[in-house]
Amino acid sequence: MRAVLCTAFDGADALTMGDAPDPGPASDEVSIEVRAAAVSFMDKLMSEGEDQMRPDLPYVPGTDAAGVVLAVGADVEGFAPGDRVVGQLWYGAYAEKAATKYWKCAHIPDAVDYATASTVLHNYMTAYYALIHRCDLKKGETLFVSGATGGVGLAAVDMGRMLGACVIAGTGDSAKTAVLKDSGADHVVNMRDPDLRKSLKSLTNGHGIDVCFEMVGGPTFEALARSMAWGGRITPIGFVSGEIPALPMNLPLLKGFSVVGVFEGAWAEKHPDEALAAADRVMTWIADGKLQPRIDRILPLDQAPEAMHALDRRDVIGRIVLEVT
Repeated sequence: MRAVLCTAFDGADALTMGDAPDPGPASDEVSIEVRAAAVSFMDKLMSEGEDQMRPDLPYVPGTDAAGVVLAVGADVEGFAPGDRVVGQLWYGAYAEKAATKYWKCAHIPDAVDYATASTVLHNYMTAYYALIHRCDLKKGETLFVSGATGGVGLAAVDMGRMLGACVIAGTGDSAKTAVLKDSGADHVVNMRDPDLRKSLKSLTNGHGIDVCFEMVGGPTFEALARSMAWGGRITPIGFVSGEIPALPMNLPLLKGFSVVGVFEGAWAEKHPDEALAAADRVMTWIADGKLQPRIDRILPLDQAPEAMHALDRRDVIGRIVLEVT
């Protein structure tokens, strides 16, 4: 089958079109004829050798694949050949065919196209697990999202809006303010502002942040930890800055907030029934117009290197989607 191959851990420059073996489904997997694959920041990090997972080379990148079920394993429940589905993978989506665990899939409602569906699971399932399952974000609480213009960040802004939170979005590019407000942010702050803590204190009327969806890491994490409200929840989602933060533990002690770990992929593996139900719920919200994923652009499969370069340039808002077949 045609596929994008990563031949070395050198990022976009190591991506090339080639042939890969068809991935036949294991007993608990579905095989998908891929129509669209979303490009995630995790794909970029893995291709550069910066992710915690380092597949054997060469490998096919891609965490999200939407298409039609070709075959199912003997132990698969709820899916059959011909079904329109989106599946979440660690890698393998940038290809004509992909296989993944059935409990990491969701049916695509008729009202949702393949390109949109491919952007959902990695983004919105992370937001769902963090905001609903782990942090129990309530209507009227203040949600802060750092790195808010990426796919996962925009999903958190969108879901926070749907849940009735007051959403503050953080970005390093003030030119993206209009996009963030259009996606549901009540306020937008510049993450490079030396007075970030002062701005957050003013925006929350001195109350602080109830839930912090934090993806930057490094010194930013501590600055946001100092802006938490009593009883708040701060979630380390990722470390876009490349620096894993250290936190003075007197902060959660004195301010009474919790540090809540969020690893959606591990949750899905440990609690597959919960993850399946959550994925179907999210897809229904999208079909009903309650959530609105943002696609930055759609490119043909062989332009996967350009998609990665765009992530490097930080000029992507939402998700780039690769059109496969």
